[in-house]
Amino acid sequence: MPPAPERLDLFKFAPFRLNRLAAEVSAALASDYRERYGLDIPEWRVLATLGFRHDALSAQYIAQCTRTHKSTISRAVTALLERRLLERVENAEDRREFRLRLSRKGKALYEELVPRLQLKEREIMSCLSAQERAAFDRLIGKIEASLDLIQTSEEADAKEAY
Repeated sequence: MPPAPERLDLFKFAPFRLNRLAAEVSAALASDYRERYGLDIPEWRVLATLGFRHDALSAQYIAQCTRTHKSTISRAVTALLERRLLERVENAEDRREFRLRLSRKGKALYEELVPRLQLKEREIMSCLSAQERAAFDRLIGKIEASLDLIQTSEEADAKEAY
């Protein structure tokens, strides 16, 4: 009879811990933009991705960048277009495809919201010393690199796709 498999302690299993941590941090940030601006998490991800990049982007790029299912991004894009926070831009190379960019109203919302979220991030990270925050950032970067994830704006711009 083969030996019984070792019991998995979820609270020591890194993927579980990372997922739980990400969900909690995301929920903490979401409460601010949900209450104040009526945005849900996928809508914020669309706005954040478009605000982070300077050029118009496809919904497919946004889905890949945020690791969010394309149907979820599609619904978020539709809602943001209806609220006039986004604009469609025709793709000069392929007229069947359109790209997205923030409208003037969307840029204003983004610029108002980003400092609030950065403050919330600082509050969340305040339990760590400056040295611990630097180490945390370095260690996350190592994991991202091992998974071949883009880590900087410059990398994203250079690839012109995620």
